[in-house]
Amino acid sequence: MNFWSIYEHGFARVASCTGHTVIADPRANAEAVLRQARRCAEEGVAVAVFPELGLTGYSIEDLLLQDAVLDQVEEAVETVKAGSAGLLPVLVVGAPLRHRNRVYNCAVFVHRGRILGVAPKSYPPNYREFYERRQIAAGDDERGGTIRIGGESVPFGVDLLFEAEDVPGLVLHAEICEDMWVPVPPSAEAALAGATVLLNLSGSPITVGRAEDRKLLCRSASQRCLAAYVYAAAGLGESSTDLSWDGQTMIYENGSLLAETDRFPLDDQYAVADVDLDLLRQERARMGSFDDNRRTHAARTGGFRTVAFRLDPPTADLGLRRRVERFPFVPADLQRLAQDCYEAYNIQVAALQQRLAAIGGPKVVIGVSGGLDSTHALIVAARAMDRAGRPRSDILAFTLPGFATGEHTKGNAHRLMNALGVTAAELDITPTARLMLQEMGHPFAAGEPVYDVTFENVQAGLRTDYLFRLANQRGGIVLGTGDLSELALGWSTYGVGDQMSHYNVNSGVPKTLIQHLIRWVISSEQFDAETGKTLAAILDTEISPELVPGEELQSTESKIGPYALHDFTLYQVLRHGFRPSKIAFLAWHAWHDREAGAWPPGFPEAERKAYDLAEIRHWLDYFCRRFFAFAQFKRSAMPNGPKVSAGGSLSPRGDWRAPSDSSAKAWLHDLARVPE
Repeated sequence: MNFWSIYEHGFARVASCTGHTVIADPRANAEAVLRQARRCAEEGVAVAVFPELGLTGYSIEDLLLQDAVLDQVEEAVETVKAGSAGLLPVLVVGAPLRHRNRVYNCAVFVHRGRILGVAPKSYPPNYREFYERRQIAAGDDERGGTIRIGGESVPFGVDLLFEAEDVPGLVLHAEICEDMWVPVPPSAEAALAGATVLLNLSGSPITVGRAEDRKLLCRSASQRCLAAYVYAAAGLGESSTDLSWDGQTMIYENGSLLAETDRFPLDDQYAVADVDLDLLRQERARMGSFDDNRRTHAARTGGFRTVAFRLDPPTADLGLRRRVERFPFVPADLQRLAQDCYEAYNIQVAALQQRLAAIGGPKVVIGVSGGLDSTHALIVAARAMDRAGRPRSDILAFTLPGFATGEHTKGNAHRLMNALGVTAAELDITPTARLMLQEMGHPFAAGEPVYDVTFENVQAGLRTDYLFRLANQRGGIVLGTGDLSELALGWSTYGVGDQMSHYNVNSGVPKTLIQHLIRWVISSEQFDAETGKTLAAILDTEISPELVPGEELQSTESKIGPYALHDFTLYQVLRHGFRPSKIAFLAWHAWHDREAGAWPPGFPEAERKAYDLAEIRHWLDYFCRRFFAFAQFKRSAMPNGPKVSAGGSLSPRGDWRAPSDSSAKAWLHDLARVPE
């Protein structure tokens, strides 16, 4: 494989085109189509979609029934057909075509000198400014037929799918303008029948607010149908007798906007995006109700016909024409990030409030280290108490210093507990830890500087042991603080350790999101200024377990790798089931240039890093070994806690059910395809 080729990684490049239409001049319009088609071919586009009735102009009205025009339309189709012979893209062109006793508003599929088939418009509108049925026949009942064009018979009907034999998952279907606005669009049936890229050739004159309506329908269609939706509207050159035109183009994929162009263009314009066919296939495989819906409508969807073609896609490096979030759990858009943080925080708060109410309103026992995770769990608990009308003193917060606890983090823990008004205490675990190590015969007890996993886990285990016994003593439950990223890597001490609690509010929150949640809590003034000041100080602290003594602070990420890369991988694995080679390809595009793309609002400038392919590959290897071949036994016994992100959770009762004795060989074998 060529690692750098989008077509090797399950993508297909599509384009939504609009330009200057000349009314009733099919020859000029055919040349305009080919002009844009050549540009699309140079950019490696697989499918290029043009506006409704683009070969004549949509606003042609009764001129549509003139033989002189219709004769030239057929000639224009032949011109496009001949001109496509040496071009890569499937061209989907709008044209009025005669068939039997009527004229149909059609989408003509042309590829490499061949007409693949013709799809008619199902529902010509006849209300308000629209009078299409005066000239155009409805095509909704056209199934299983052929149409004669250019001296040959080609498939004709709304039941046509066009499938690329050499690009797995690239299956096309076209509907035309009004077809998108009806309660059951043709594209819905087509998606159930297997179409993954839904095309809309549109005329659609513009009125105030209609552009947003179109976007709503396109987004909805792409999300409901688990498909890409490519929309191209008529623009410059259409008649302004009674209407105006904006040339809107857009490409959606499973509810996400991939690309759009400025409206009211003065010249040719096209939106280009790389559609992720693997993502669509994975979403459909996971969402069993999608195929259940197909079975319900099998009488219709089973009758679709498939027209095969070979795309012969380029294998060169074409770049990647889609935005890849560095932090897939953390949107870079300011408003969306604020909305996500509001929802995530309140999901956690409401879940904890419900659990406490359901079990009789016990106190909450929590260990507070001064790090991000325990800080966030504590402010979730504080707000849960506020919502329940209970005093924050019902939170029993303990800082439990060990051999390597720093004064900075311990000081932050005390300041936060005091600012929140919880019941605070300090319990030094070092005497008990020293006794345990001595009774075990550990070298540290004899004065040797041996800081192995036993040394670390004695401390982690004692902290949890104390918390559980304190909860027994004082009528409380232990609130867990470990996050989703730590669960993914198994970065926790099993059993009597930080892996265990009575309830864990952070288990659905990745490490990369927690810092933004705390920033949001500060900026939205969920607590007073003193609390906000302490939270800001905690945000500036290096992530560390603080278990090993020494002058240099023990850094978690220096040992297990960047959480930014691990969370990137986790999202792609958990949400989409992508193979490591594809994750590496996406990660390189997201992370290789710190100056490219958007960073989440408020992300510190000094922490904006770049990673080359070698680093990405190294930490992917580490992730695969720990996630697939090691950490599952810890997740299989994880406590209850709420799912927070659409990216998924690792609860064995929810999103993720896996064997504890799995092998990582399949993932490592695929990772070997990534260049070193």
